[in-house]
Amino acid sequence: MSRKIYPAELRAHLVELVRQGRTPESLAREFEPTAPTIRAWVEAAGVAERGGVPIDKDRRIRELERDVARLKEEREILEKAAAWFATKGGSTRKKGSRS
Repeated sequence: MSRKIYPAELRAHLVELVRQGRTPESLAREFEPTAPTIRAWVEAAGVAERGGVPIDKDRRIRELERDVARLKEEREILEKAAAWFATKGGSTRKKGSRS
């Protein structure tokens, strides 16, 4: 199912109505967008007004999941390297070095 794209003018109008005291639920009954959609628009408008950029939460979650997977892989590599160096025994200092 594809998402319906609403005109920016409608979104701005509904955000303004919420700020004037109307509830997203009452607007959802009067207009087509659902109450959660209207609430999301109000939240995004607030973020934009504070100088931020609305965050696509699904995209951000995917980015963070990729980062976690990469970090786990790097940690595993480091653990294997540490284990390998531990089996080599002794230190990595050159013989005859006093440091």
